[in-house]
Amino acid sequence: MIEDKNQQRTPLSTLGEFALIEHLTKNFEISHSSTVKGIGDDAAVLNFDDKNIVVTTDLLVENVHFDLSYMPLKHLGYKAVVVNLSDVYAMNAEATQITVSIAVSNRFPLEAVEELYAGIETAAKIYNIDVVGGDTTSSTTGLLISVTAIGQVAKGEEVYRNTSKPGDLLVVTGDLGAAYMGLQVLEREKEVYKVNPNSQPDLEAYTYIIERQLKPEARKDVAKLLKDLGVKPTAMVDVSDGLSSEILHICKSSKVGCDLYEEKIPLDPTVITVCEEFDIDSTTVALNGGEDYELLFTISQDDFTKIKANPHLSIIGHMKDENEGVHLVTRSNTRIPLIAQGWKNFD
Repeated sequence: MIEDKNQQRTPLSTLGEFALIEHLTKNFEISHSSTVKGIGDDAAVLNFDDKNIVVTTDLLVENVHFDLSYMPLKHLGYKAVVVNLSDVYAMNAEATQITVSIAVSNRFPLEAVEELYAGIETAAKIYNIDVVGGDTTSSTTGLLISVTAIGQVAKGEEVYRNTSKPGDLLVVTGDLGAAYMGLQVLEREKEVYKVNPNSQPDLEAYTYIIERQLKPEARKDVAKLLKDLGVKPTAMVDVSDGLSSEILHICKSSKVGCDLYEEKIPLDPTVITVCEEFDIDSTTVALNGGEDYELLFTISQDDFTKIKANPHLSIIGHMKDENEGVHLVTRSNTRIPLIAQGWKNFD
Protein backbone atom coordinates (compact mmCIF):
# COMPACT_ATOMS: atom_id res chain seq x y z
CA MET A 1 0.00 0.00 0.00
CA ILE A 2 3.03 2.30 0.28
CA GLU A 3 3.98 3.73 -3.11
CA ASP A 4 7.58 4.00 -4.21
CA LYS A 5 8.00 7.73 -4.89
CA ASN A 6 11.21 7.23 -6.90
CA GLN A 7 9.80 5.14 -9.72
CA GLN A 8 10.75 6.07 -13.28
CA ARG A 9 7.80 7.70 -15.03
CA THR A 10 7.73 7.92 -18.81
CA PRO A 11 4.75 9.90 -20.20
CA LEU A 12 2.74 7.81 -22.65
CA SER A 13 2.62 10.85 -24.92
CA THR A 14 6.30 10.33 -25.74
CA LEU A 15 5.43 7.14 -27.63
CA GLY A 16 2.06 7.68 -29.30
CA GLU A 17 -0.57 4.99 -29.90
CA PHE A 18 1.19 2.75 -32.41
CA ALA A 19 4.59 2.87 -30.77
CA LEU A 20 2.90 2.13 -27.44
CA ILE A 21 1.15 -0.94 -28.87
CA GLU A 22 4.40 -2.14 -30.43
CA HIS A 23 6.27 -1.56 -27.17
CA LEU A 24 3.73 -3.36 -24.98
CA THR A 25 3.22 -6.37 -27.26
CA LYS A 26 6.76 -7.01 -28.52
CA ASN A 27 7.24 -10.01 -26.21
CA PHE A 28 4.05 -11.86 -27.13
CA GLU A 29 4.76 -15.10 -28.99
CA ILE A 30 2.54 -17.22 -31.22
CA SER A 31 2.07 -20.83 -30.10
CA HIS A 32 -1.12 -22.00 -31.89
CA SER A 33 -1.29 -23.14 -35.51
CA SER A 34 -4.77 -21.62 -35.67
CA THR A 35 -3.19 -18.17 -35.34
CA VAL A 36 -2.44 -17.29 -38.96
CA LYS A 37 -1.84 -13.59 -38.26
CA GLY A 38 -1.62 -11.95 -34.86
CA ILE A 39 -0.79 -8.38 -33.87
CA GLY A 40 0.42 -6.03 -36.60
CA ASP A 41 -2.38 -5.80 -39.17
CA ASP A 42 -5.94 -4.46 -39.29
CA ALA A 43 -7.27 -7.72 -37.86
CA ALA A 44 -6.10 -11.09 -36.61
CA VAL A 45 -6.53 -14.08 -38.90
CA LEU A 46 -7.50 -17.41 -37.33
CA ASN A 47 -8.07 -20.81 -38.90
CA PHE A 48 -10.15 -23.32 -36.95
CA ASP A 49 -10.89 -25.87 -39.72
CA ASP A 50 -13.64 -28.23 -38.54
CA LYS A 51 -13.91 -26.95 -34.95
CA ASN A 52 -16.46 -24.56 -33.46
CA ILE A 53 -15.23 -21.14 -32.39
CA VAL A 54 -16.09 -19.75 -28.95
CA VAL A 55 -15.86 -15.99 -28.38
CA THR A 56 -16.46 -14.07 -25.14
CA THR A 57 -15.61 -10.60 -23.85
CA ASP A 58 -15.50 -8.76 -20.53
CA LEU A 59 -15.01 -5.12 -19.59
CA LEU A 60 -13.31 -4.15 -16.31
CA VAL A 61 -13.75 -0.56 -15.09
CA GLU A 62 -11.69 1.15 -12.40
CA ASN A 63 -13.61 1.75 -9.16
CA VAL A 64 -16.39 -0.53 -10.37
CA HIS A 65 -14.59 -3.86 -10.84
CA PHE A 66 -11.23 -3.10 -9.25
CA ASP A 67 -9.59 -0.69 -6.81
CA LEU A 68 -5.98 0.22 -7.54
CA SER A 69 -5.34 1.15 -3.93
CA TYR A 70 -4.83 -2.56 -3.25
CA MET A 71 -4.91 -4.23 -6.70
CA PRO A 72 -1.37 -4.35 -8.17
CA LEU A 73 -1.40 -3.59 -11.90
CA LYS A 74 0.38 -6.85 -12.74
CA HIS A 75 -2.27 -8.80 -10.85
CA LEU A 76 -4.98 -6.78 -12.61
CA GLY A 77 -3.61 -7.68 -16.03
CA TYR A 78 -3.51 -11.34 -15.03
CA LYS A 79 -7.03 -11.27 -13.63
CA ALA A 80 -8.43 -9.48 -16.68
CA VAL A 81 -7.30 -12.42 -18.81
CA VAL A 82 -8.38 -15.15 -16.40
CA VAL A 83 -11.97 -13.94 -16.00
CA ASN A 84 -12.44 -14.22 -19.76
CA LEU A 85 -10.79 -17.61 -20.08
CA SER A 86 -13.15 -18.91 -17.41
CA ASP A 87 -16.10 -18.26 -19.74
CA VAL A 88 -14.39 -20.23 -22.52
CA TYR A 89 -13.74 -23.18 -20.21
CA ALA A 90 -17.39 -23.04 -19.14
CA MET A 91 -18.25 -23.97 -22.73
CA ASN A 92 -16.03 -27.08 -22.44
CA ALA A 93 -13.70 -25.38 -24.92
CA GLU A 94 -9.96 -24.72 -25.17
CA ALA A 95 -8.93 -21.05 -25.02
CA THR A 96 -6.46 -20.18 -27.78
CA GLN A 97 -6.38 -16.40 -28.39
CA ILE A 98 -7.25 -13.09 -26.74
CA THR A 99 -7.39 -9.44 -27.73
CA VAL A 100 -6.75 -6.72 -25.15
CA SER A 101 -8.02 -3.14 -25.30
CA ILE A 102 -7.35 -0.46 -22.70
CA ALA A 103 -8.44 3.11 -22.07
CA VAL A 104 -5.94 4.90 -19.82
CA SER A 105 -5.69 8.40 -18.38
CA ASN A 106 -2.55 10.53 -18.33
CA ARG A 107 -2.02 9.77 -14.65
CA PHE A 108 -0.58 6.42 -15.75
CA PRO A 109 3.05 6.53 -16.98
CA LEU A 110 4.45 3.96 -19.38
CA GLU A 111 5.93 1.93 -16.51
CA ALA A 112 2.46 1.45 -14.99
CA VAL A 113 1.02 0.18 -18.28
CA GLU A 114 4.04 -2.10 -18.66
CA GLU A 115 3.15 -3.67 -15.31
CA LEU A 116 -0.41 -4.24 -16.50
CA TYR A 117 0.83 -5.93 -19.66
CA ALA A 118 3.37 -7.99 -17.72
CA GLY A 119 0.42 -9.59 -15.96
CA ILE A 120 -1.32 -10.18 -19.28
CA GLU A 121 1.84 -11.76 -20.66
CA THR A 122 2.20 -14.01 -17.61
CA ALA A 123 -1.39 -15.24 -17.96
CA ALA A 124 -0.88 -15.83 -21.67
CA LYS A 125 2.13 -18.04 -20.98
CA ILE A 126 0.55 -19.97 -18.11
CA TYR A 127 -2.70 -20.62 -19.99
CA ASN A 128 -1.00 -21.09 -23.37
CA ILE A 129 -2.93 -18.47 -25.31
CA ASP A 130 -1.89 -16.06 -28.05
CA VAL A 131 -2.43 -12.31 -27.71
CA VAL A 132 -3.50 -11.38 -31.25
CA GLY A 133 -4.65 -7.77 -31.09
CA GLY A 134 -6.48 -5.02 -29.27
CA ASP A 135 -6.65 -1.25 -28.99
CA THR A 136 -5.46 1.59 -26.78
CA THR A 137 -7.12 4.95 -26.24
CA SER A 138 -7.23 7.75 -23.69
CA SER A 139 -9.64 7.97 -20.79
CA THR A 140 -10.87 10.77 -18.54
CA THR A 141 -12.48 8.39 -16.04
CA GLY A 142 -9.63 6.11 -14.98
CA LEU A 143 -8.50 2.77 -16.34
CA LEU A 144 -10.72 0.49 -18.44
CA ILE A 145 -9.70 -2.95 -19.72
CA SER A 146 -11.59 -5.03 -22.27
CA VAL A 147 -10.45 -8.55 -23.07
CA THR A 148 -11.99 -10.75 -25.75
CA ALA A 149 -11.19 -14.45 -25.54
CA ILE A 150 -11.42 -16.89 -28.42
CA GLY A 151 -11.47 -20.63 -28.11
CA GLN A 152 -12.17 -23.81 -30.00
CA VAL A 153 -14.10 -26.96 -29.28
CA ALA A 154 -14.77 -30.08 -31.34
CA LYS A 155 -18.24 -30.03 -32.82
CA GLY A 156 -20.64 -31.79 -30.49
CA GLU A 157 -18.38 -31.38 -27.44
CA GLU A 158 -19.52 -27.86 -26.51
CA VAL A 159 -21.66 -27.51 -23.37
CA TYR A 160 -24.43 -24.93 -22.97
CA ARG A 161 -26.52 -23.65 -20.06
CA ASN A 162 -29.83 -24.78 -21.50
CA THR A 163 -29.37 -28.56 -21.70
CA SER A 164 -29.77 -29.72 -18.10
CA LYS A 165 -32.60 -32.15 -17.32
CA PRO A 166 -34.62 -33.07 -14.22
CA GLY A 167 -32.75 -35.73 -12.27
CA ASP A 168 -29.30 -34.44 -13.23
CA LEU A 169 -26.82 -33.92 -10.40
CA LEU A 170 -25.46 -30.42 -9.66
CA VAL A 171 -21.67 -30.31 -9.29
CA VAL A 172 -19.17 -27.54 -8.54
CA THR A 173 -15.38 -27.48 -8.68
CA GLY A 174 -13.10 -26.24 -5.89
CA ASP A 175 -14.50 -24.13 -3.06
CA LEU A 176 -16.62 -21.00 -2.88
CA GLY A 177 -16.70 -17.65 -1.09
CA ALA A 178 -12.95 -17.07 -0.73
CA ALA A 179 -12.70 -14.23 -3.26
CA TYR A 180 -15.46 -12.26 -1.57
CA MET A 181 -13.90 -12.63 1.87
CA GLY A 182 -10.52 -11.65 0.46
CA LEU A 183 -12.18 -8.47 -0.78
CA GLN A 184 -13.61 -7.79 2.67
CA VAL A 185 -10.15 -8.06 4.24
CA LEU A 186 -8.63 -5.74 1.63
CA GLU A 187 -11.40 -3.18 2.07
CA ARG A 188 -10.95 -3.26 5.84
CA GLU A 189 -7.21 -2.73 5.56
CA LYS A 190 -7.78 0.11 3.11
CA GLU A 191 -9.86 1.93 5.72
CA VAL A 192 -7.16 1.34 8.34
CA TYR A 193 -4.57 2.73 5.94
CA LYS A 194 -6.66 5.87 5.39
CA VAL A 195 -6.57 6.55 9.12
CA ASN A 196 -2.89 5.65 9.54
CA PRO A 197 -0.83 5.58 6.30
CA ASN A 198 2.17 4.26 8.23
CA SER A 199 0.41 1.07 9.28
CA GLN A 200 1.54 -2.16 7.67
CA PRO A 201 -1.12 -4.89 7.76
CA ASP A 202 -0.27 -8.47 8.69
CA LEU A 203 -2.09 -10.42 6.00
CA GLU A 204 -0.36 -13.79 6.37
CA ALA A 205 -3.44 -15.45 7.82
CA TYR A 206 -5.48 -14.27 4.84
CA THR A 207 -3.10 -15.32 2.05
CA TYR A 208 -5.44 -17.83 0.41
CA ILE A 209 -8.53 -15.64 0.27
CA ILE A 210 -6.63 -12.52 -0.81
CA GLU A 211 -5.00 -14.44 -3.64
CA ARG A 212 -8.42 -15.72 -4.72
CA GLN A 213 -9.48 -12.06 -5.05
CA LEU A 214 -6.35 -10.51 -6.54
CA LYS A 215 -5.06 -13.42 -8.63
CA PRO A 216 -7.82 -15.91 -9.37
CA GLU A 217 -7.28 -18.94 -11.58
CA ALA A 218 -9.59 -20.26 -14.28
CA ARG A 219 -10.38 -23.98 -14.29
CA LYS A 220 -8.56 -24.98 -17.47
CA ASP A 221 -8.01 -28.42 -15.96
CA VAL A 222 -11.65 -29.40 -15.66
CA ALA A 223 -12.37 -30.30 -19.29
CA LYS A 224 -9.52 -32.83 -19.32
CA LEU A 225 -10.41 -34.07 -15.84
CA LEU A 226 -13.98 -34.82 -16.88
CA LYS A 227 -12.92 -36.33 -20.18
CA ASP A 228 -10.50 -38.66 -18.38
CA LEU A 229 -13.37 -39.67 -16.07
CA GLY A 230 -15.62 -40.35 -19.04
CA VAL A 231 -18.06 -37.59 -18.07
CA LYS A 232 -19.61 -34.92 -20.27
CA PRO A 233 -21.62 -32.26 -18.42
CA THR A 234 -25.22 -31.78 -19.49
CA ALA A 235 -24.96 -28.03 -18.75
CA MET A 236 -22.23 -25.73 -17.46
CA VAL A 237 -21.51 -22.15 -16.36
CA ASP A 238 -18.67 -20.43 -14.52
CA VAL A 239 -19.21 -19.02 -11.02
CA SER A 240 -18.51 -15.33 -11.51
CA ASP A 241 -21.61 -13.66 -10.05
CA GLY A 242 -22.27 -15.97 -7.11
CA LEU A 243 -23.49 -19.58 -6.82
CA SER A 244 -27.17 -18.62 -6.51
CA SER A 245 -27.09 -16.50 -9.70
CA GLU A 246 -25.37 -19.24 -11.68
CA ILE A 247 -27.79 -21.95 -10.53
CA LEU A 248 -30.67 -19.72 -11.57
CA HIS A 249 -29.03 -19.13 -14.96
CA ILE A 250 -28.97 -22.87 -15.60
CA CYS A 251 -32.50 -23.37 -14.27
CA LYS A 252 -33.97 -20.55 -16.36
CA SER A 253 -32.13 -21.57 -19.53
CA SER A 254 -32.87 -25.29 -19.12
CA LYS A 255 -36.40 -24.82 -17.77
CA VAL A 256 -35.73 -26.96 -14.70
CA GLY A 257 -35.93 -26.60 -10.93
CA CYS A 258 -33.25 -27.40 -8.38
CA ASP A 259 -32.60 -28.40 -4.80
CA LEU A 260 -29.25 -27.08 -3.50
CA TYR A 261 -28.06 -28.58 -0.22
CA GLU A 262 -26.43 -26.13 2.18
CA GLU A 263 -24.36 -28.80 3.90
CA LYS A 264 -22.81 -29.83 0.58
CA ILE A 265 -21.49 -26.37 -0.43
CA PRO A 266 -17.66 -26.58 -0.38
CA LEU A 267 -16.00 -23.97 1.87
CA ASP A 268 -12.30 -23.58 2.63
CA PRO A 269 -11.59 -23.51 6.40
CA THR A 270 -10.11 -20.02 6.03
CA VAL A 271 -13.41 -18.77 4.63
CA ILE A 272 -15.31 -20.16 7.61
CA THR A 273 -12.86 -18.59 10.07
CA VAL A 274 -12.87 -15.17 8.41
CA CYS A 275 -16.66 -15.21 8.09
CA GLU A 276 -16.81 -15.69 11.86
CA GLU A 277 -14.34 -12.82 12.29
CA PHE A 278 -16.52 -10.53 10.17
CA ASP A 279 -19.77 -11.94 11.61
CA ILE A 280 -20.98 -12.93 8.15
CA ASP A 281 -22.86 -16.13 7.33
CA SER A 282 -20.60 -18.37 5.24
CA THR A 283 -23.48 -19.83 3.23
CA THR A 284 -24.60 -16.33 2.26
CA VAL A 285 -21.04 -15.56 1.13
CA ALA A 286 -20.84 -18.72 -0.99
CA LEU A 287 -24.23 -18.06 -2.55
CA ASN A 288 -23.78 -14.39 -3.33
CA GLY A 289 -20.09 -13.46 -3.12
CA GLY A 290 -19.01 -14.10 -6.70
CA GLU A 291 -15.61 -13.98 -8.43
CA ASP A 292 -14.77 -17.57 -7.52
CA TYR A 293 -14.31 -18.58 -11.19
CA GLU A 294 -15.05 -22.19 -10.40
CA LEU A 295 -17.21 -24.22 -12.79
CA LEU A 296 -20.77 -25.23 -11.98
CA PHE A 297 -22.25 -28.02 -14.06
CA THR A 298 -24.83 -30.76 -14.16
CA ILE A 299 -24.28 -34.42 -15.02
CA SER A 300 -26.43 -37.45 -15.59
CA GLN A 301 -27.07 -39.60 -12.51
CA ASP A 302 -25.46 -42.43 -14.47
CA ASP A 303 -22.12 -40.63 -14.01
CA PHE A 304 -22.38 -40.40 -10.22
CA THR A 305 -19.96 -43.24 -9.52
CA LYS A 306 -17.35 -41.68 -11.84
CA ILE A 307 -17.03 -38.48 -9.82
CA LYS A 308 -18.27 -39.27 -6.31
CA ALA A 309 -14.79 -39.73 -4.81
CA ASN A 310 -13.00 -36.99 -6.76
CA PRO A 311 -11.55 -34.39 -4.35
CA HIS A 312 -11.84 -31.59 -6.94
CA LEU A 313 -15.60 -31.99 -7.41
CA SER A 314 -18.53 -31.58 -5.02
CA ILE A 315 -22.06 -32.81 -5.69
CA ILE A 316 -24.20 -30.06 -4.15
CA GLY A 317 -27.72 -30.73 -5.39
CA HIS A 318 -29.94 -32.12 -8.10
CA MET A 319 -32.21 -30.76 -10.79
CA LYS A 320 -36.00 -31.14 -10.63
CA ASP A 321 -39.05 -30.35 -12.70
CA GLU A 322 -39.43 -26.64 -13.39
CA ASN A 323 -42.72 -26.39 -11.52
CA GLU A 324 -41.02 -27.53 -8.29
CA GLY A 325 -38.96 -24.34 -8.15
CA VAL A 326 -35.39 -23.59 -7.08
CA HIS A 327 -34.61 -24.04 -3.39
CA LEU A 328 -31.83 -24.06 -0.84
CA VAL A 329 -32.25 -27.00 1.52
CA THR A 330 -30.77 -25.85 4.83
CA ARG A 331 -28.91 -27.96 7.38
CA SER A 332 -32.16 -28.10 9.36
CA ASN A 333 -33.92 -29.49 6.26
CA THR A 334 -35.90 -26.31 5.59
CA ARG A 335 -36.49 -25.46 1.93
CA ILE A 336 -35.96 -21.77 1.13
CA PRO A 337 -36.56 -20.29 -2.34
CA LEU A 338 -33.21 -19.43 -3.91
CA ILE A 339 -32.83 -15.87 -5.14
CA ALA A 340 -29.92 -14.13 -6.85
CA GLN A 341 -28.25 -11.50 -4.68
CA GLY A 342 -24.80 -11.56 -6.24
CA TRP A 343 -23.09 -9.01 -8.48
CA LYS A 344 -25.48 -6.81 -10.46
CA ASN A 345 -24.45 -4.17 -12.97
CA PHE A 346 -26.07 -0.73 -12.90
CA ASP A 347 -27.21 -0.91 -9.27
